[in-house]
Amino acid sequence: MFRKRIGQAIAAGVLLWGLTACSNGQTGTLAGKPEAGKEADGKRAELTVSAAASLKDALEEIGRRYESANGGVKLLYNFGSSGTLQKQIEQGAPADIFLSAGVPQMEALLDKQLIDKNHSGVLLTNELVLIVPEDAKAAVSGPEDLLKEAVKKIAVGEPKTVPAGSYTQQFLNGAGIWDKLQSKIVWTKDVRQVLAYVESGNADAGFVYKTDALTSGKVKTVYTAKEAAGSPPIEYPAGIVSGTKQADEARKFYEYLSGAEARGIFTKYGFGLKSP
Repeated sequence: MFRKRIGQAIAAGVLLWGLTACSNGQTGTLAGKPEAGKEADGKRAELTVSAAASLKDALEEIGRRYESANGGVKLLYNFGSSGTLQKQIEQGAPADIFLSAGVPQMEALLDKQLIDKNHSGVLLTNELVLIVPEDAKAAVSGPEDLLKEAVKKIAVGEPKTVPAGSYTQQFLNGAGIWDKLQSKIVWTKDVRQVLAYVESGNADAGFVYKTDALTSGKVKTVYTAKEAAGSPPIEYPAGIVSGTKQADEARKFYEYLSGAEARGIFTKYGFGLKSP
């Protein structure tokens, strides 16, 4: 099972990249090596980072820091549900780095050799929380309260494509109330849409990650799923897409994500850290 840690096999990865770059005609030798962050023709190097929607705030700050310190490298973000991003990569959509909010999506790409197994591993952790609007009318303090008549709509990510939705399904199944809540559930395309529905009052409650709830002053967290026995661990793996045409720059950014500066930013936004 995929559980490789960030930072393993870096030395081997550097050597492999050097050999690959020579065979593909990419720059990578000492002679004539372009300025850091620049392609051979002098253009800015661009990296496409496909990442779970819940990483948006942290990665945007990381991107600003990284771009300013690395010779004008441009990071292009593609945020969405992890399952949707997985399908995009499987279908050949441009991507250099993938950060998922669920391990199964990364494992599926590893199985198809679409992620470099030497540059992949669990990077972060998170927690599933139950939120309600800041001015909520219904008294909700835990999952059992969702059964109350006053709670009409509950926003949940689509379990097949949204890891937060899958975690919610597992958690509520464990609590014995998943089937009882089906008539109240409003399905969403990603976890940020859940947040938007609760913020606007279009849902009386919703399940998001702790990090999402921390970004909003319009919702309040009333329950943390880790309080329940058997709630699933929430892990965020990262990996370099095997088909990247920016192998060197992708490796540098991948390594940066497990470094002190990036880890400090992730922590500020509420993420837990895995050992590099």
